Amino acid sequence: MQARALIRGISMSPRKMRVIANIVRNKKVEEAVALLDLTPKKAAGIISRAIKSAAANAEDKSGGDASVEDLRILTIAVDGGTIAKRWMPRSMGRANRINHRTSHLTVVVTDED
Repeated sequence: MQARALIRGISMSPRKMRVIANIVRNKKVEEAVALLDLTPKKAAGIISRAIKSAAANAEDKSGGDASVEDLRILTIAVDGGTIAKRWMPRSMGRANRINHRTSHLTVVVTDED
């Protein structure tokens, strides 16, 4: 049985989040959360929260049959979200565009091997 968690509009670029997502891909949920707790990156806390949410969704969906020990991460995807475009003044009357990127995070967990 599969369950998923989706977090949208995270104010971090997808490139930074994918580095951390690649660390926990295809790992057991407990192992992934333990690994993320020791990772000193902002993305680690966000991804850890999403994994815990997906595990809780799986437990709720199964009616208490699925335990966290049996769950593993099936897929974890970081996609680009909306880009907020801002302008930074430069010399001689020019301007440069600054892109504030956002991300969408999808985590799918399963108890099947």
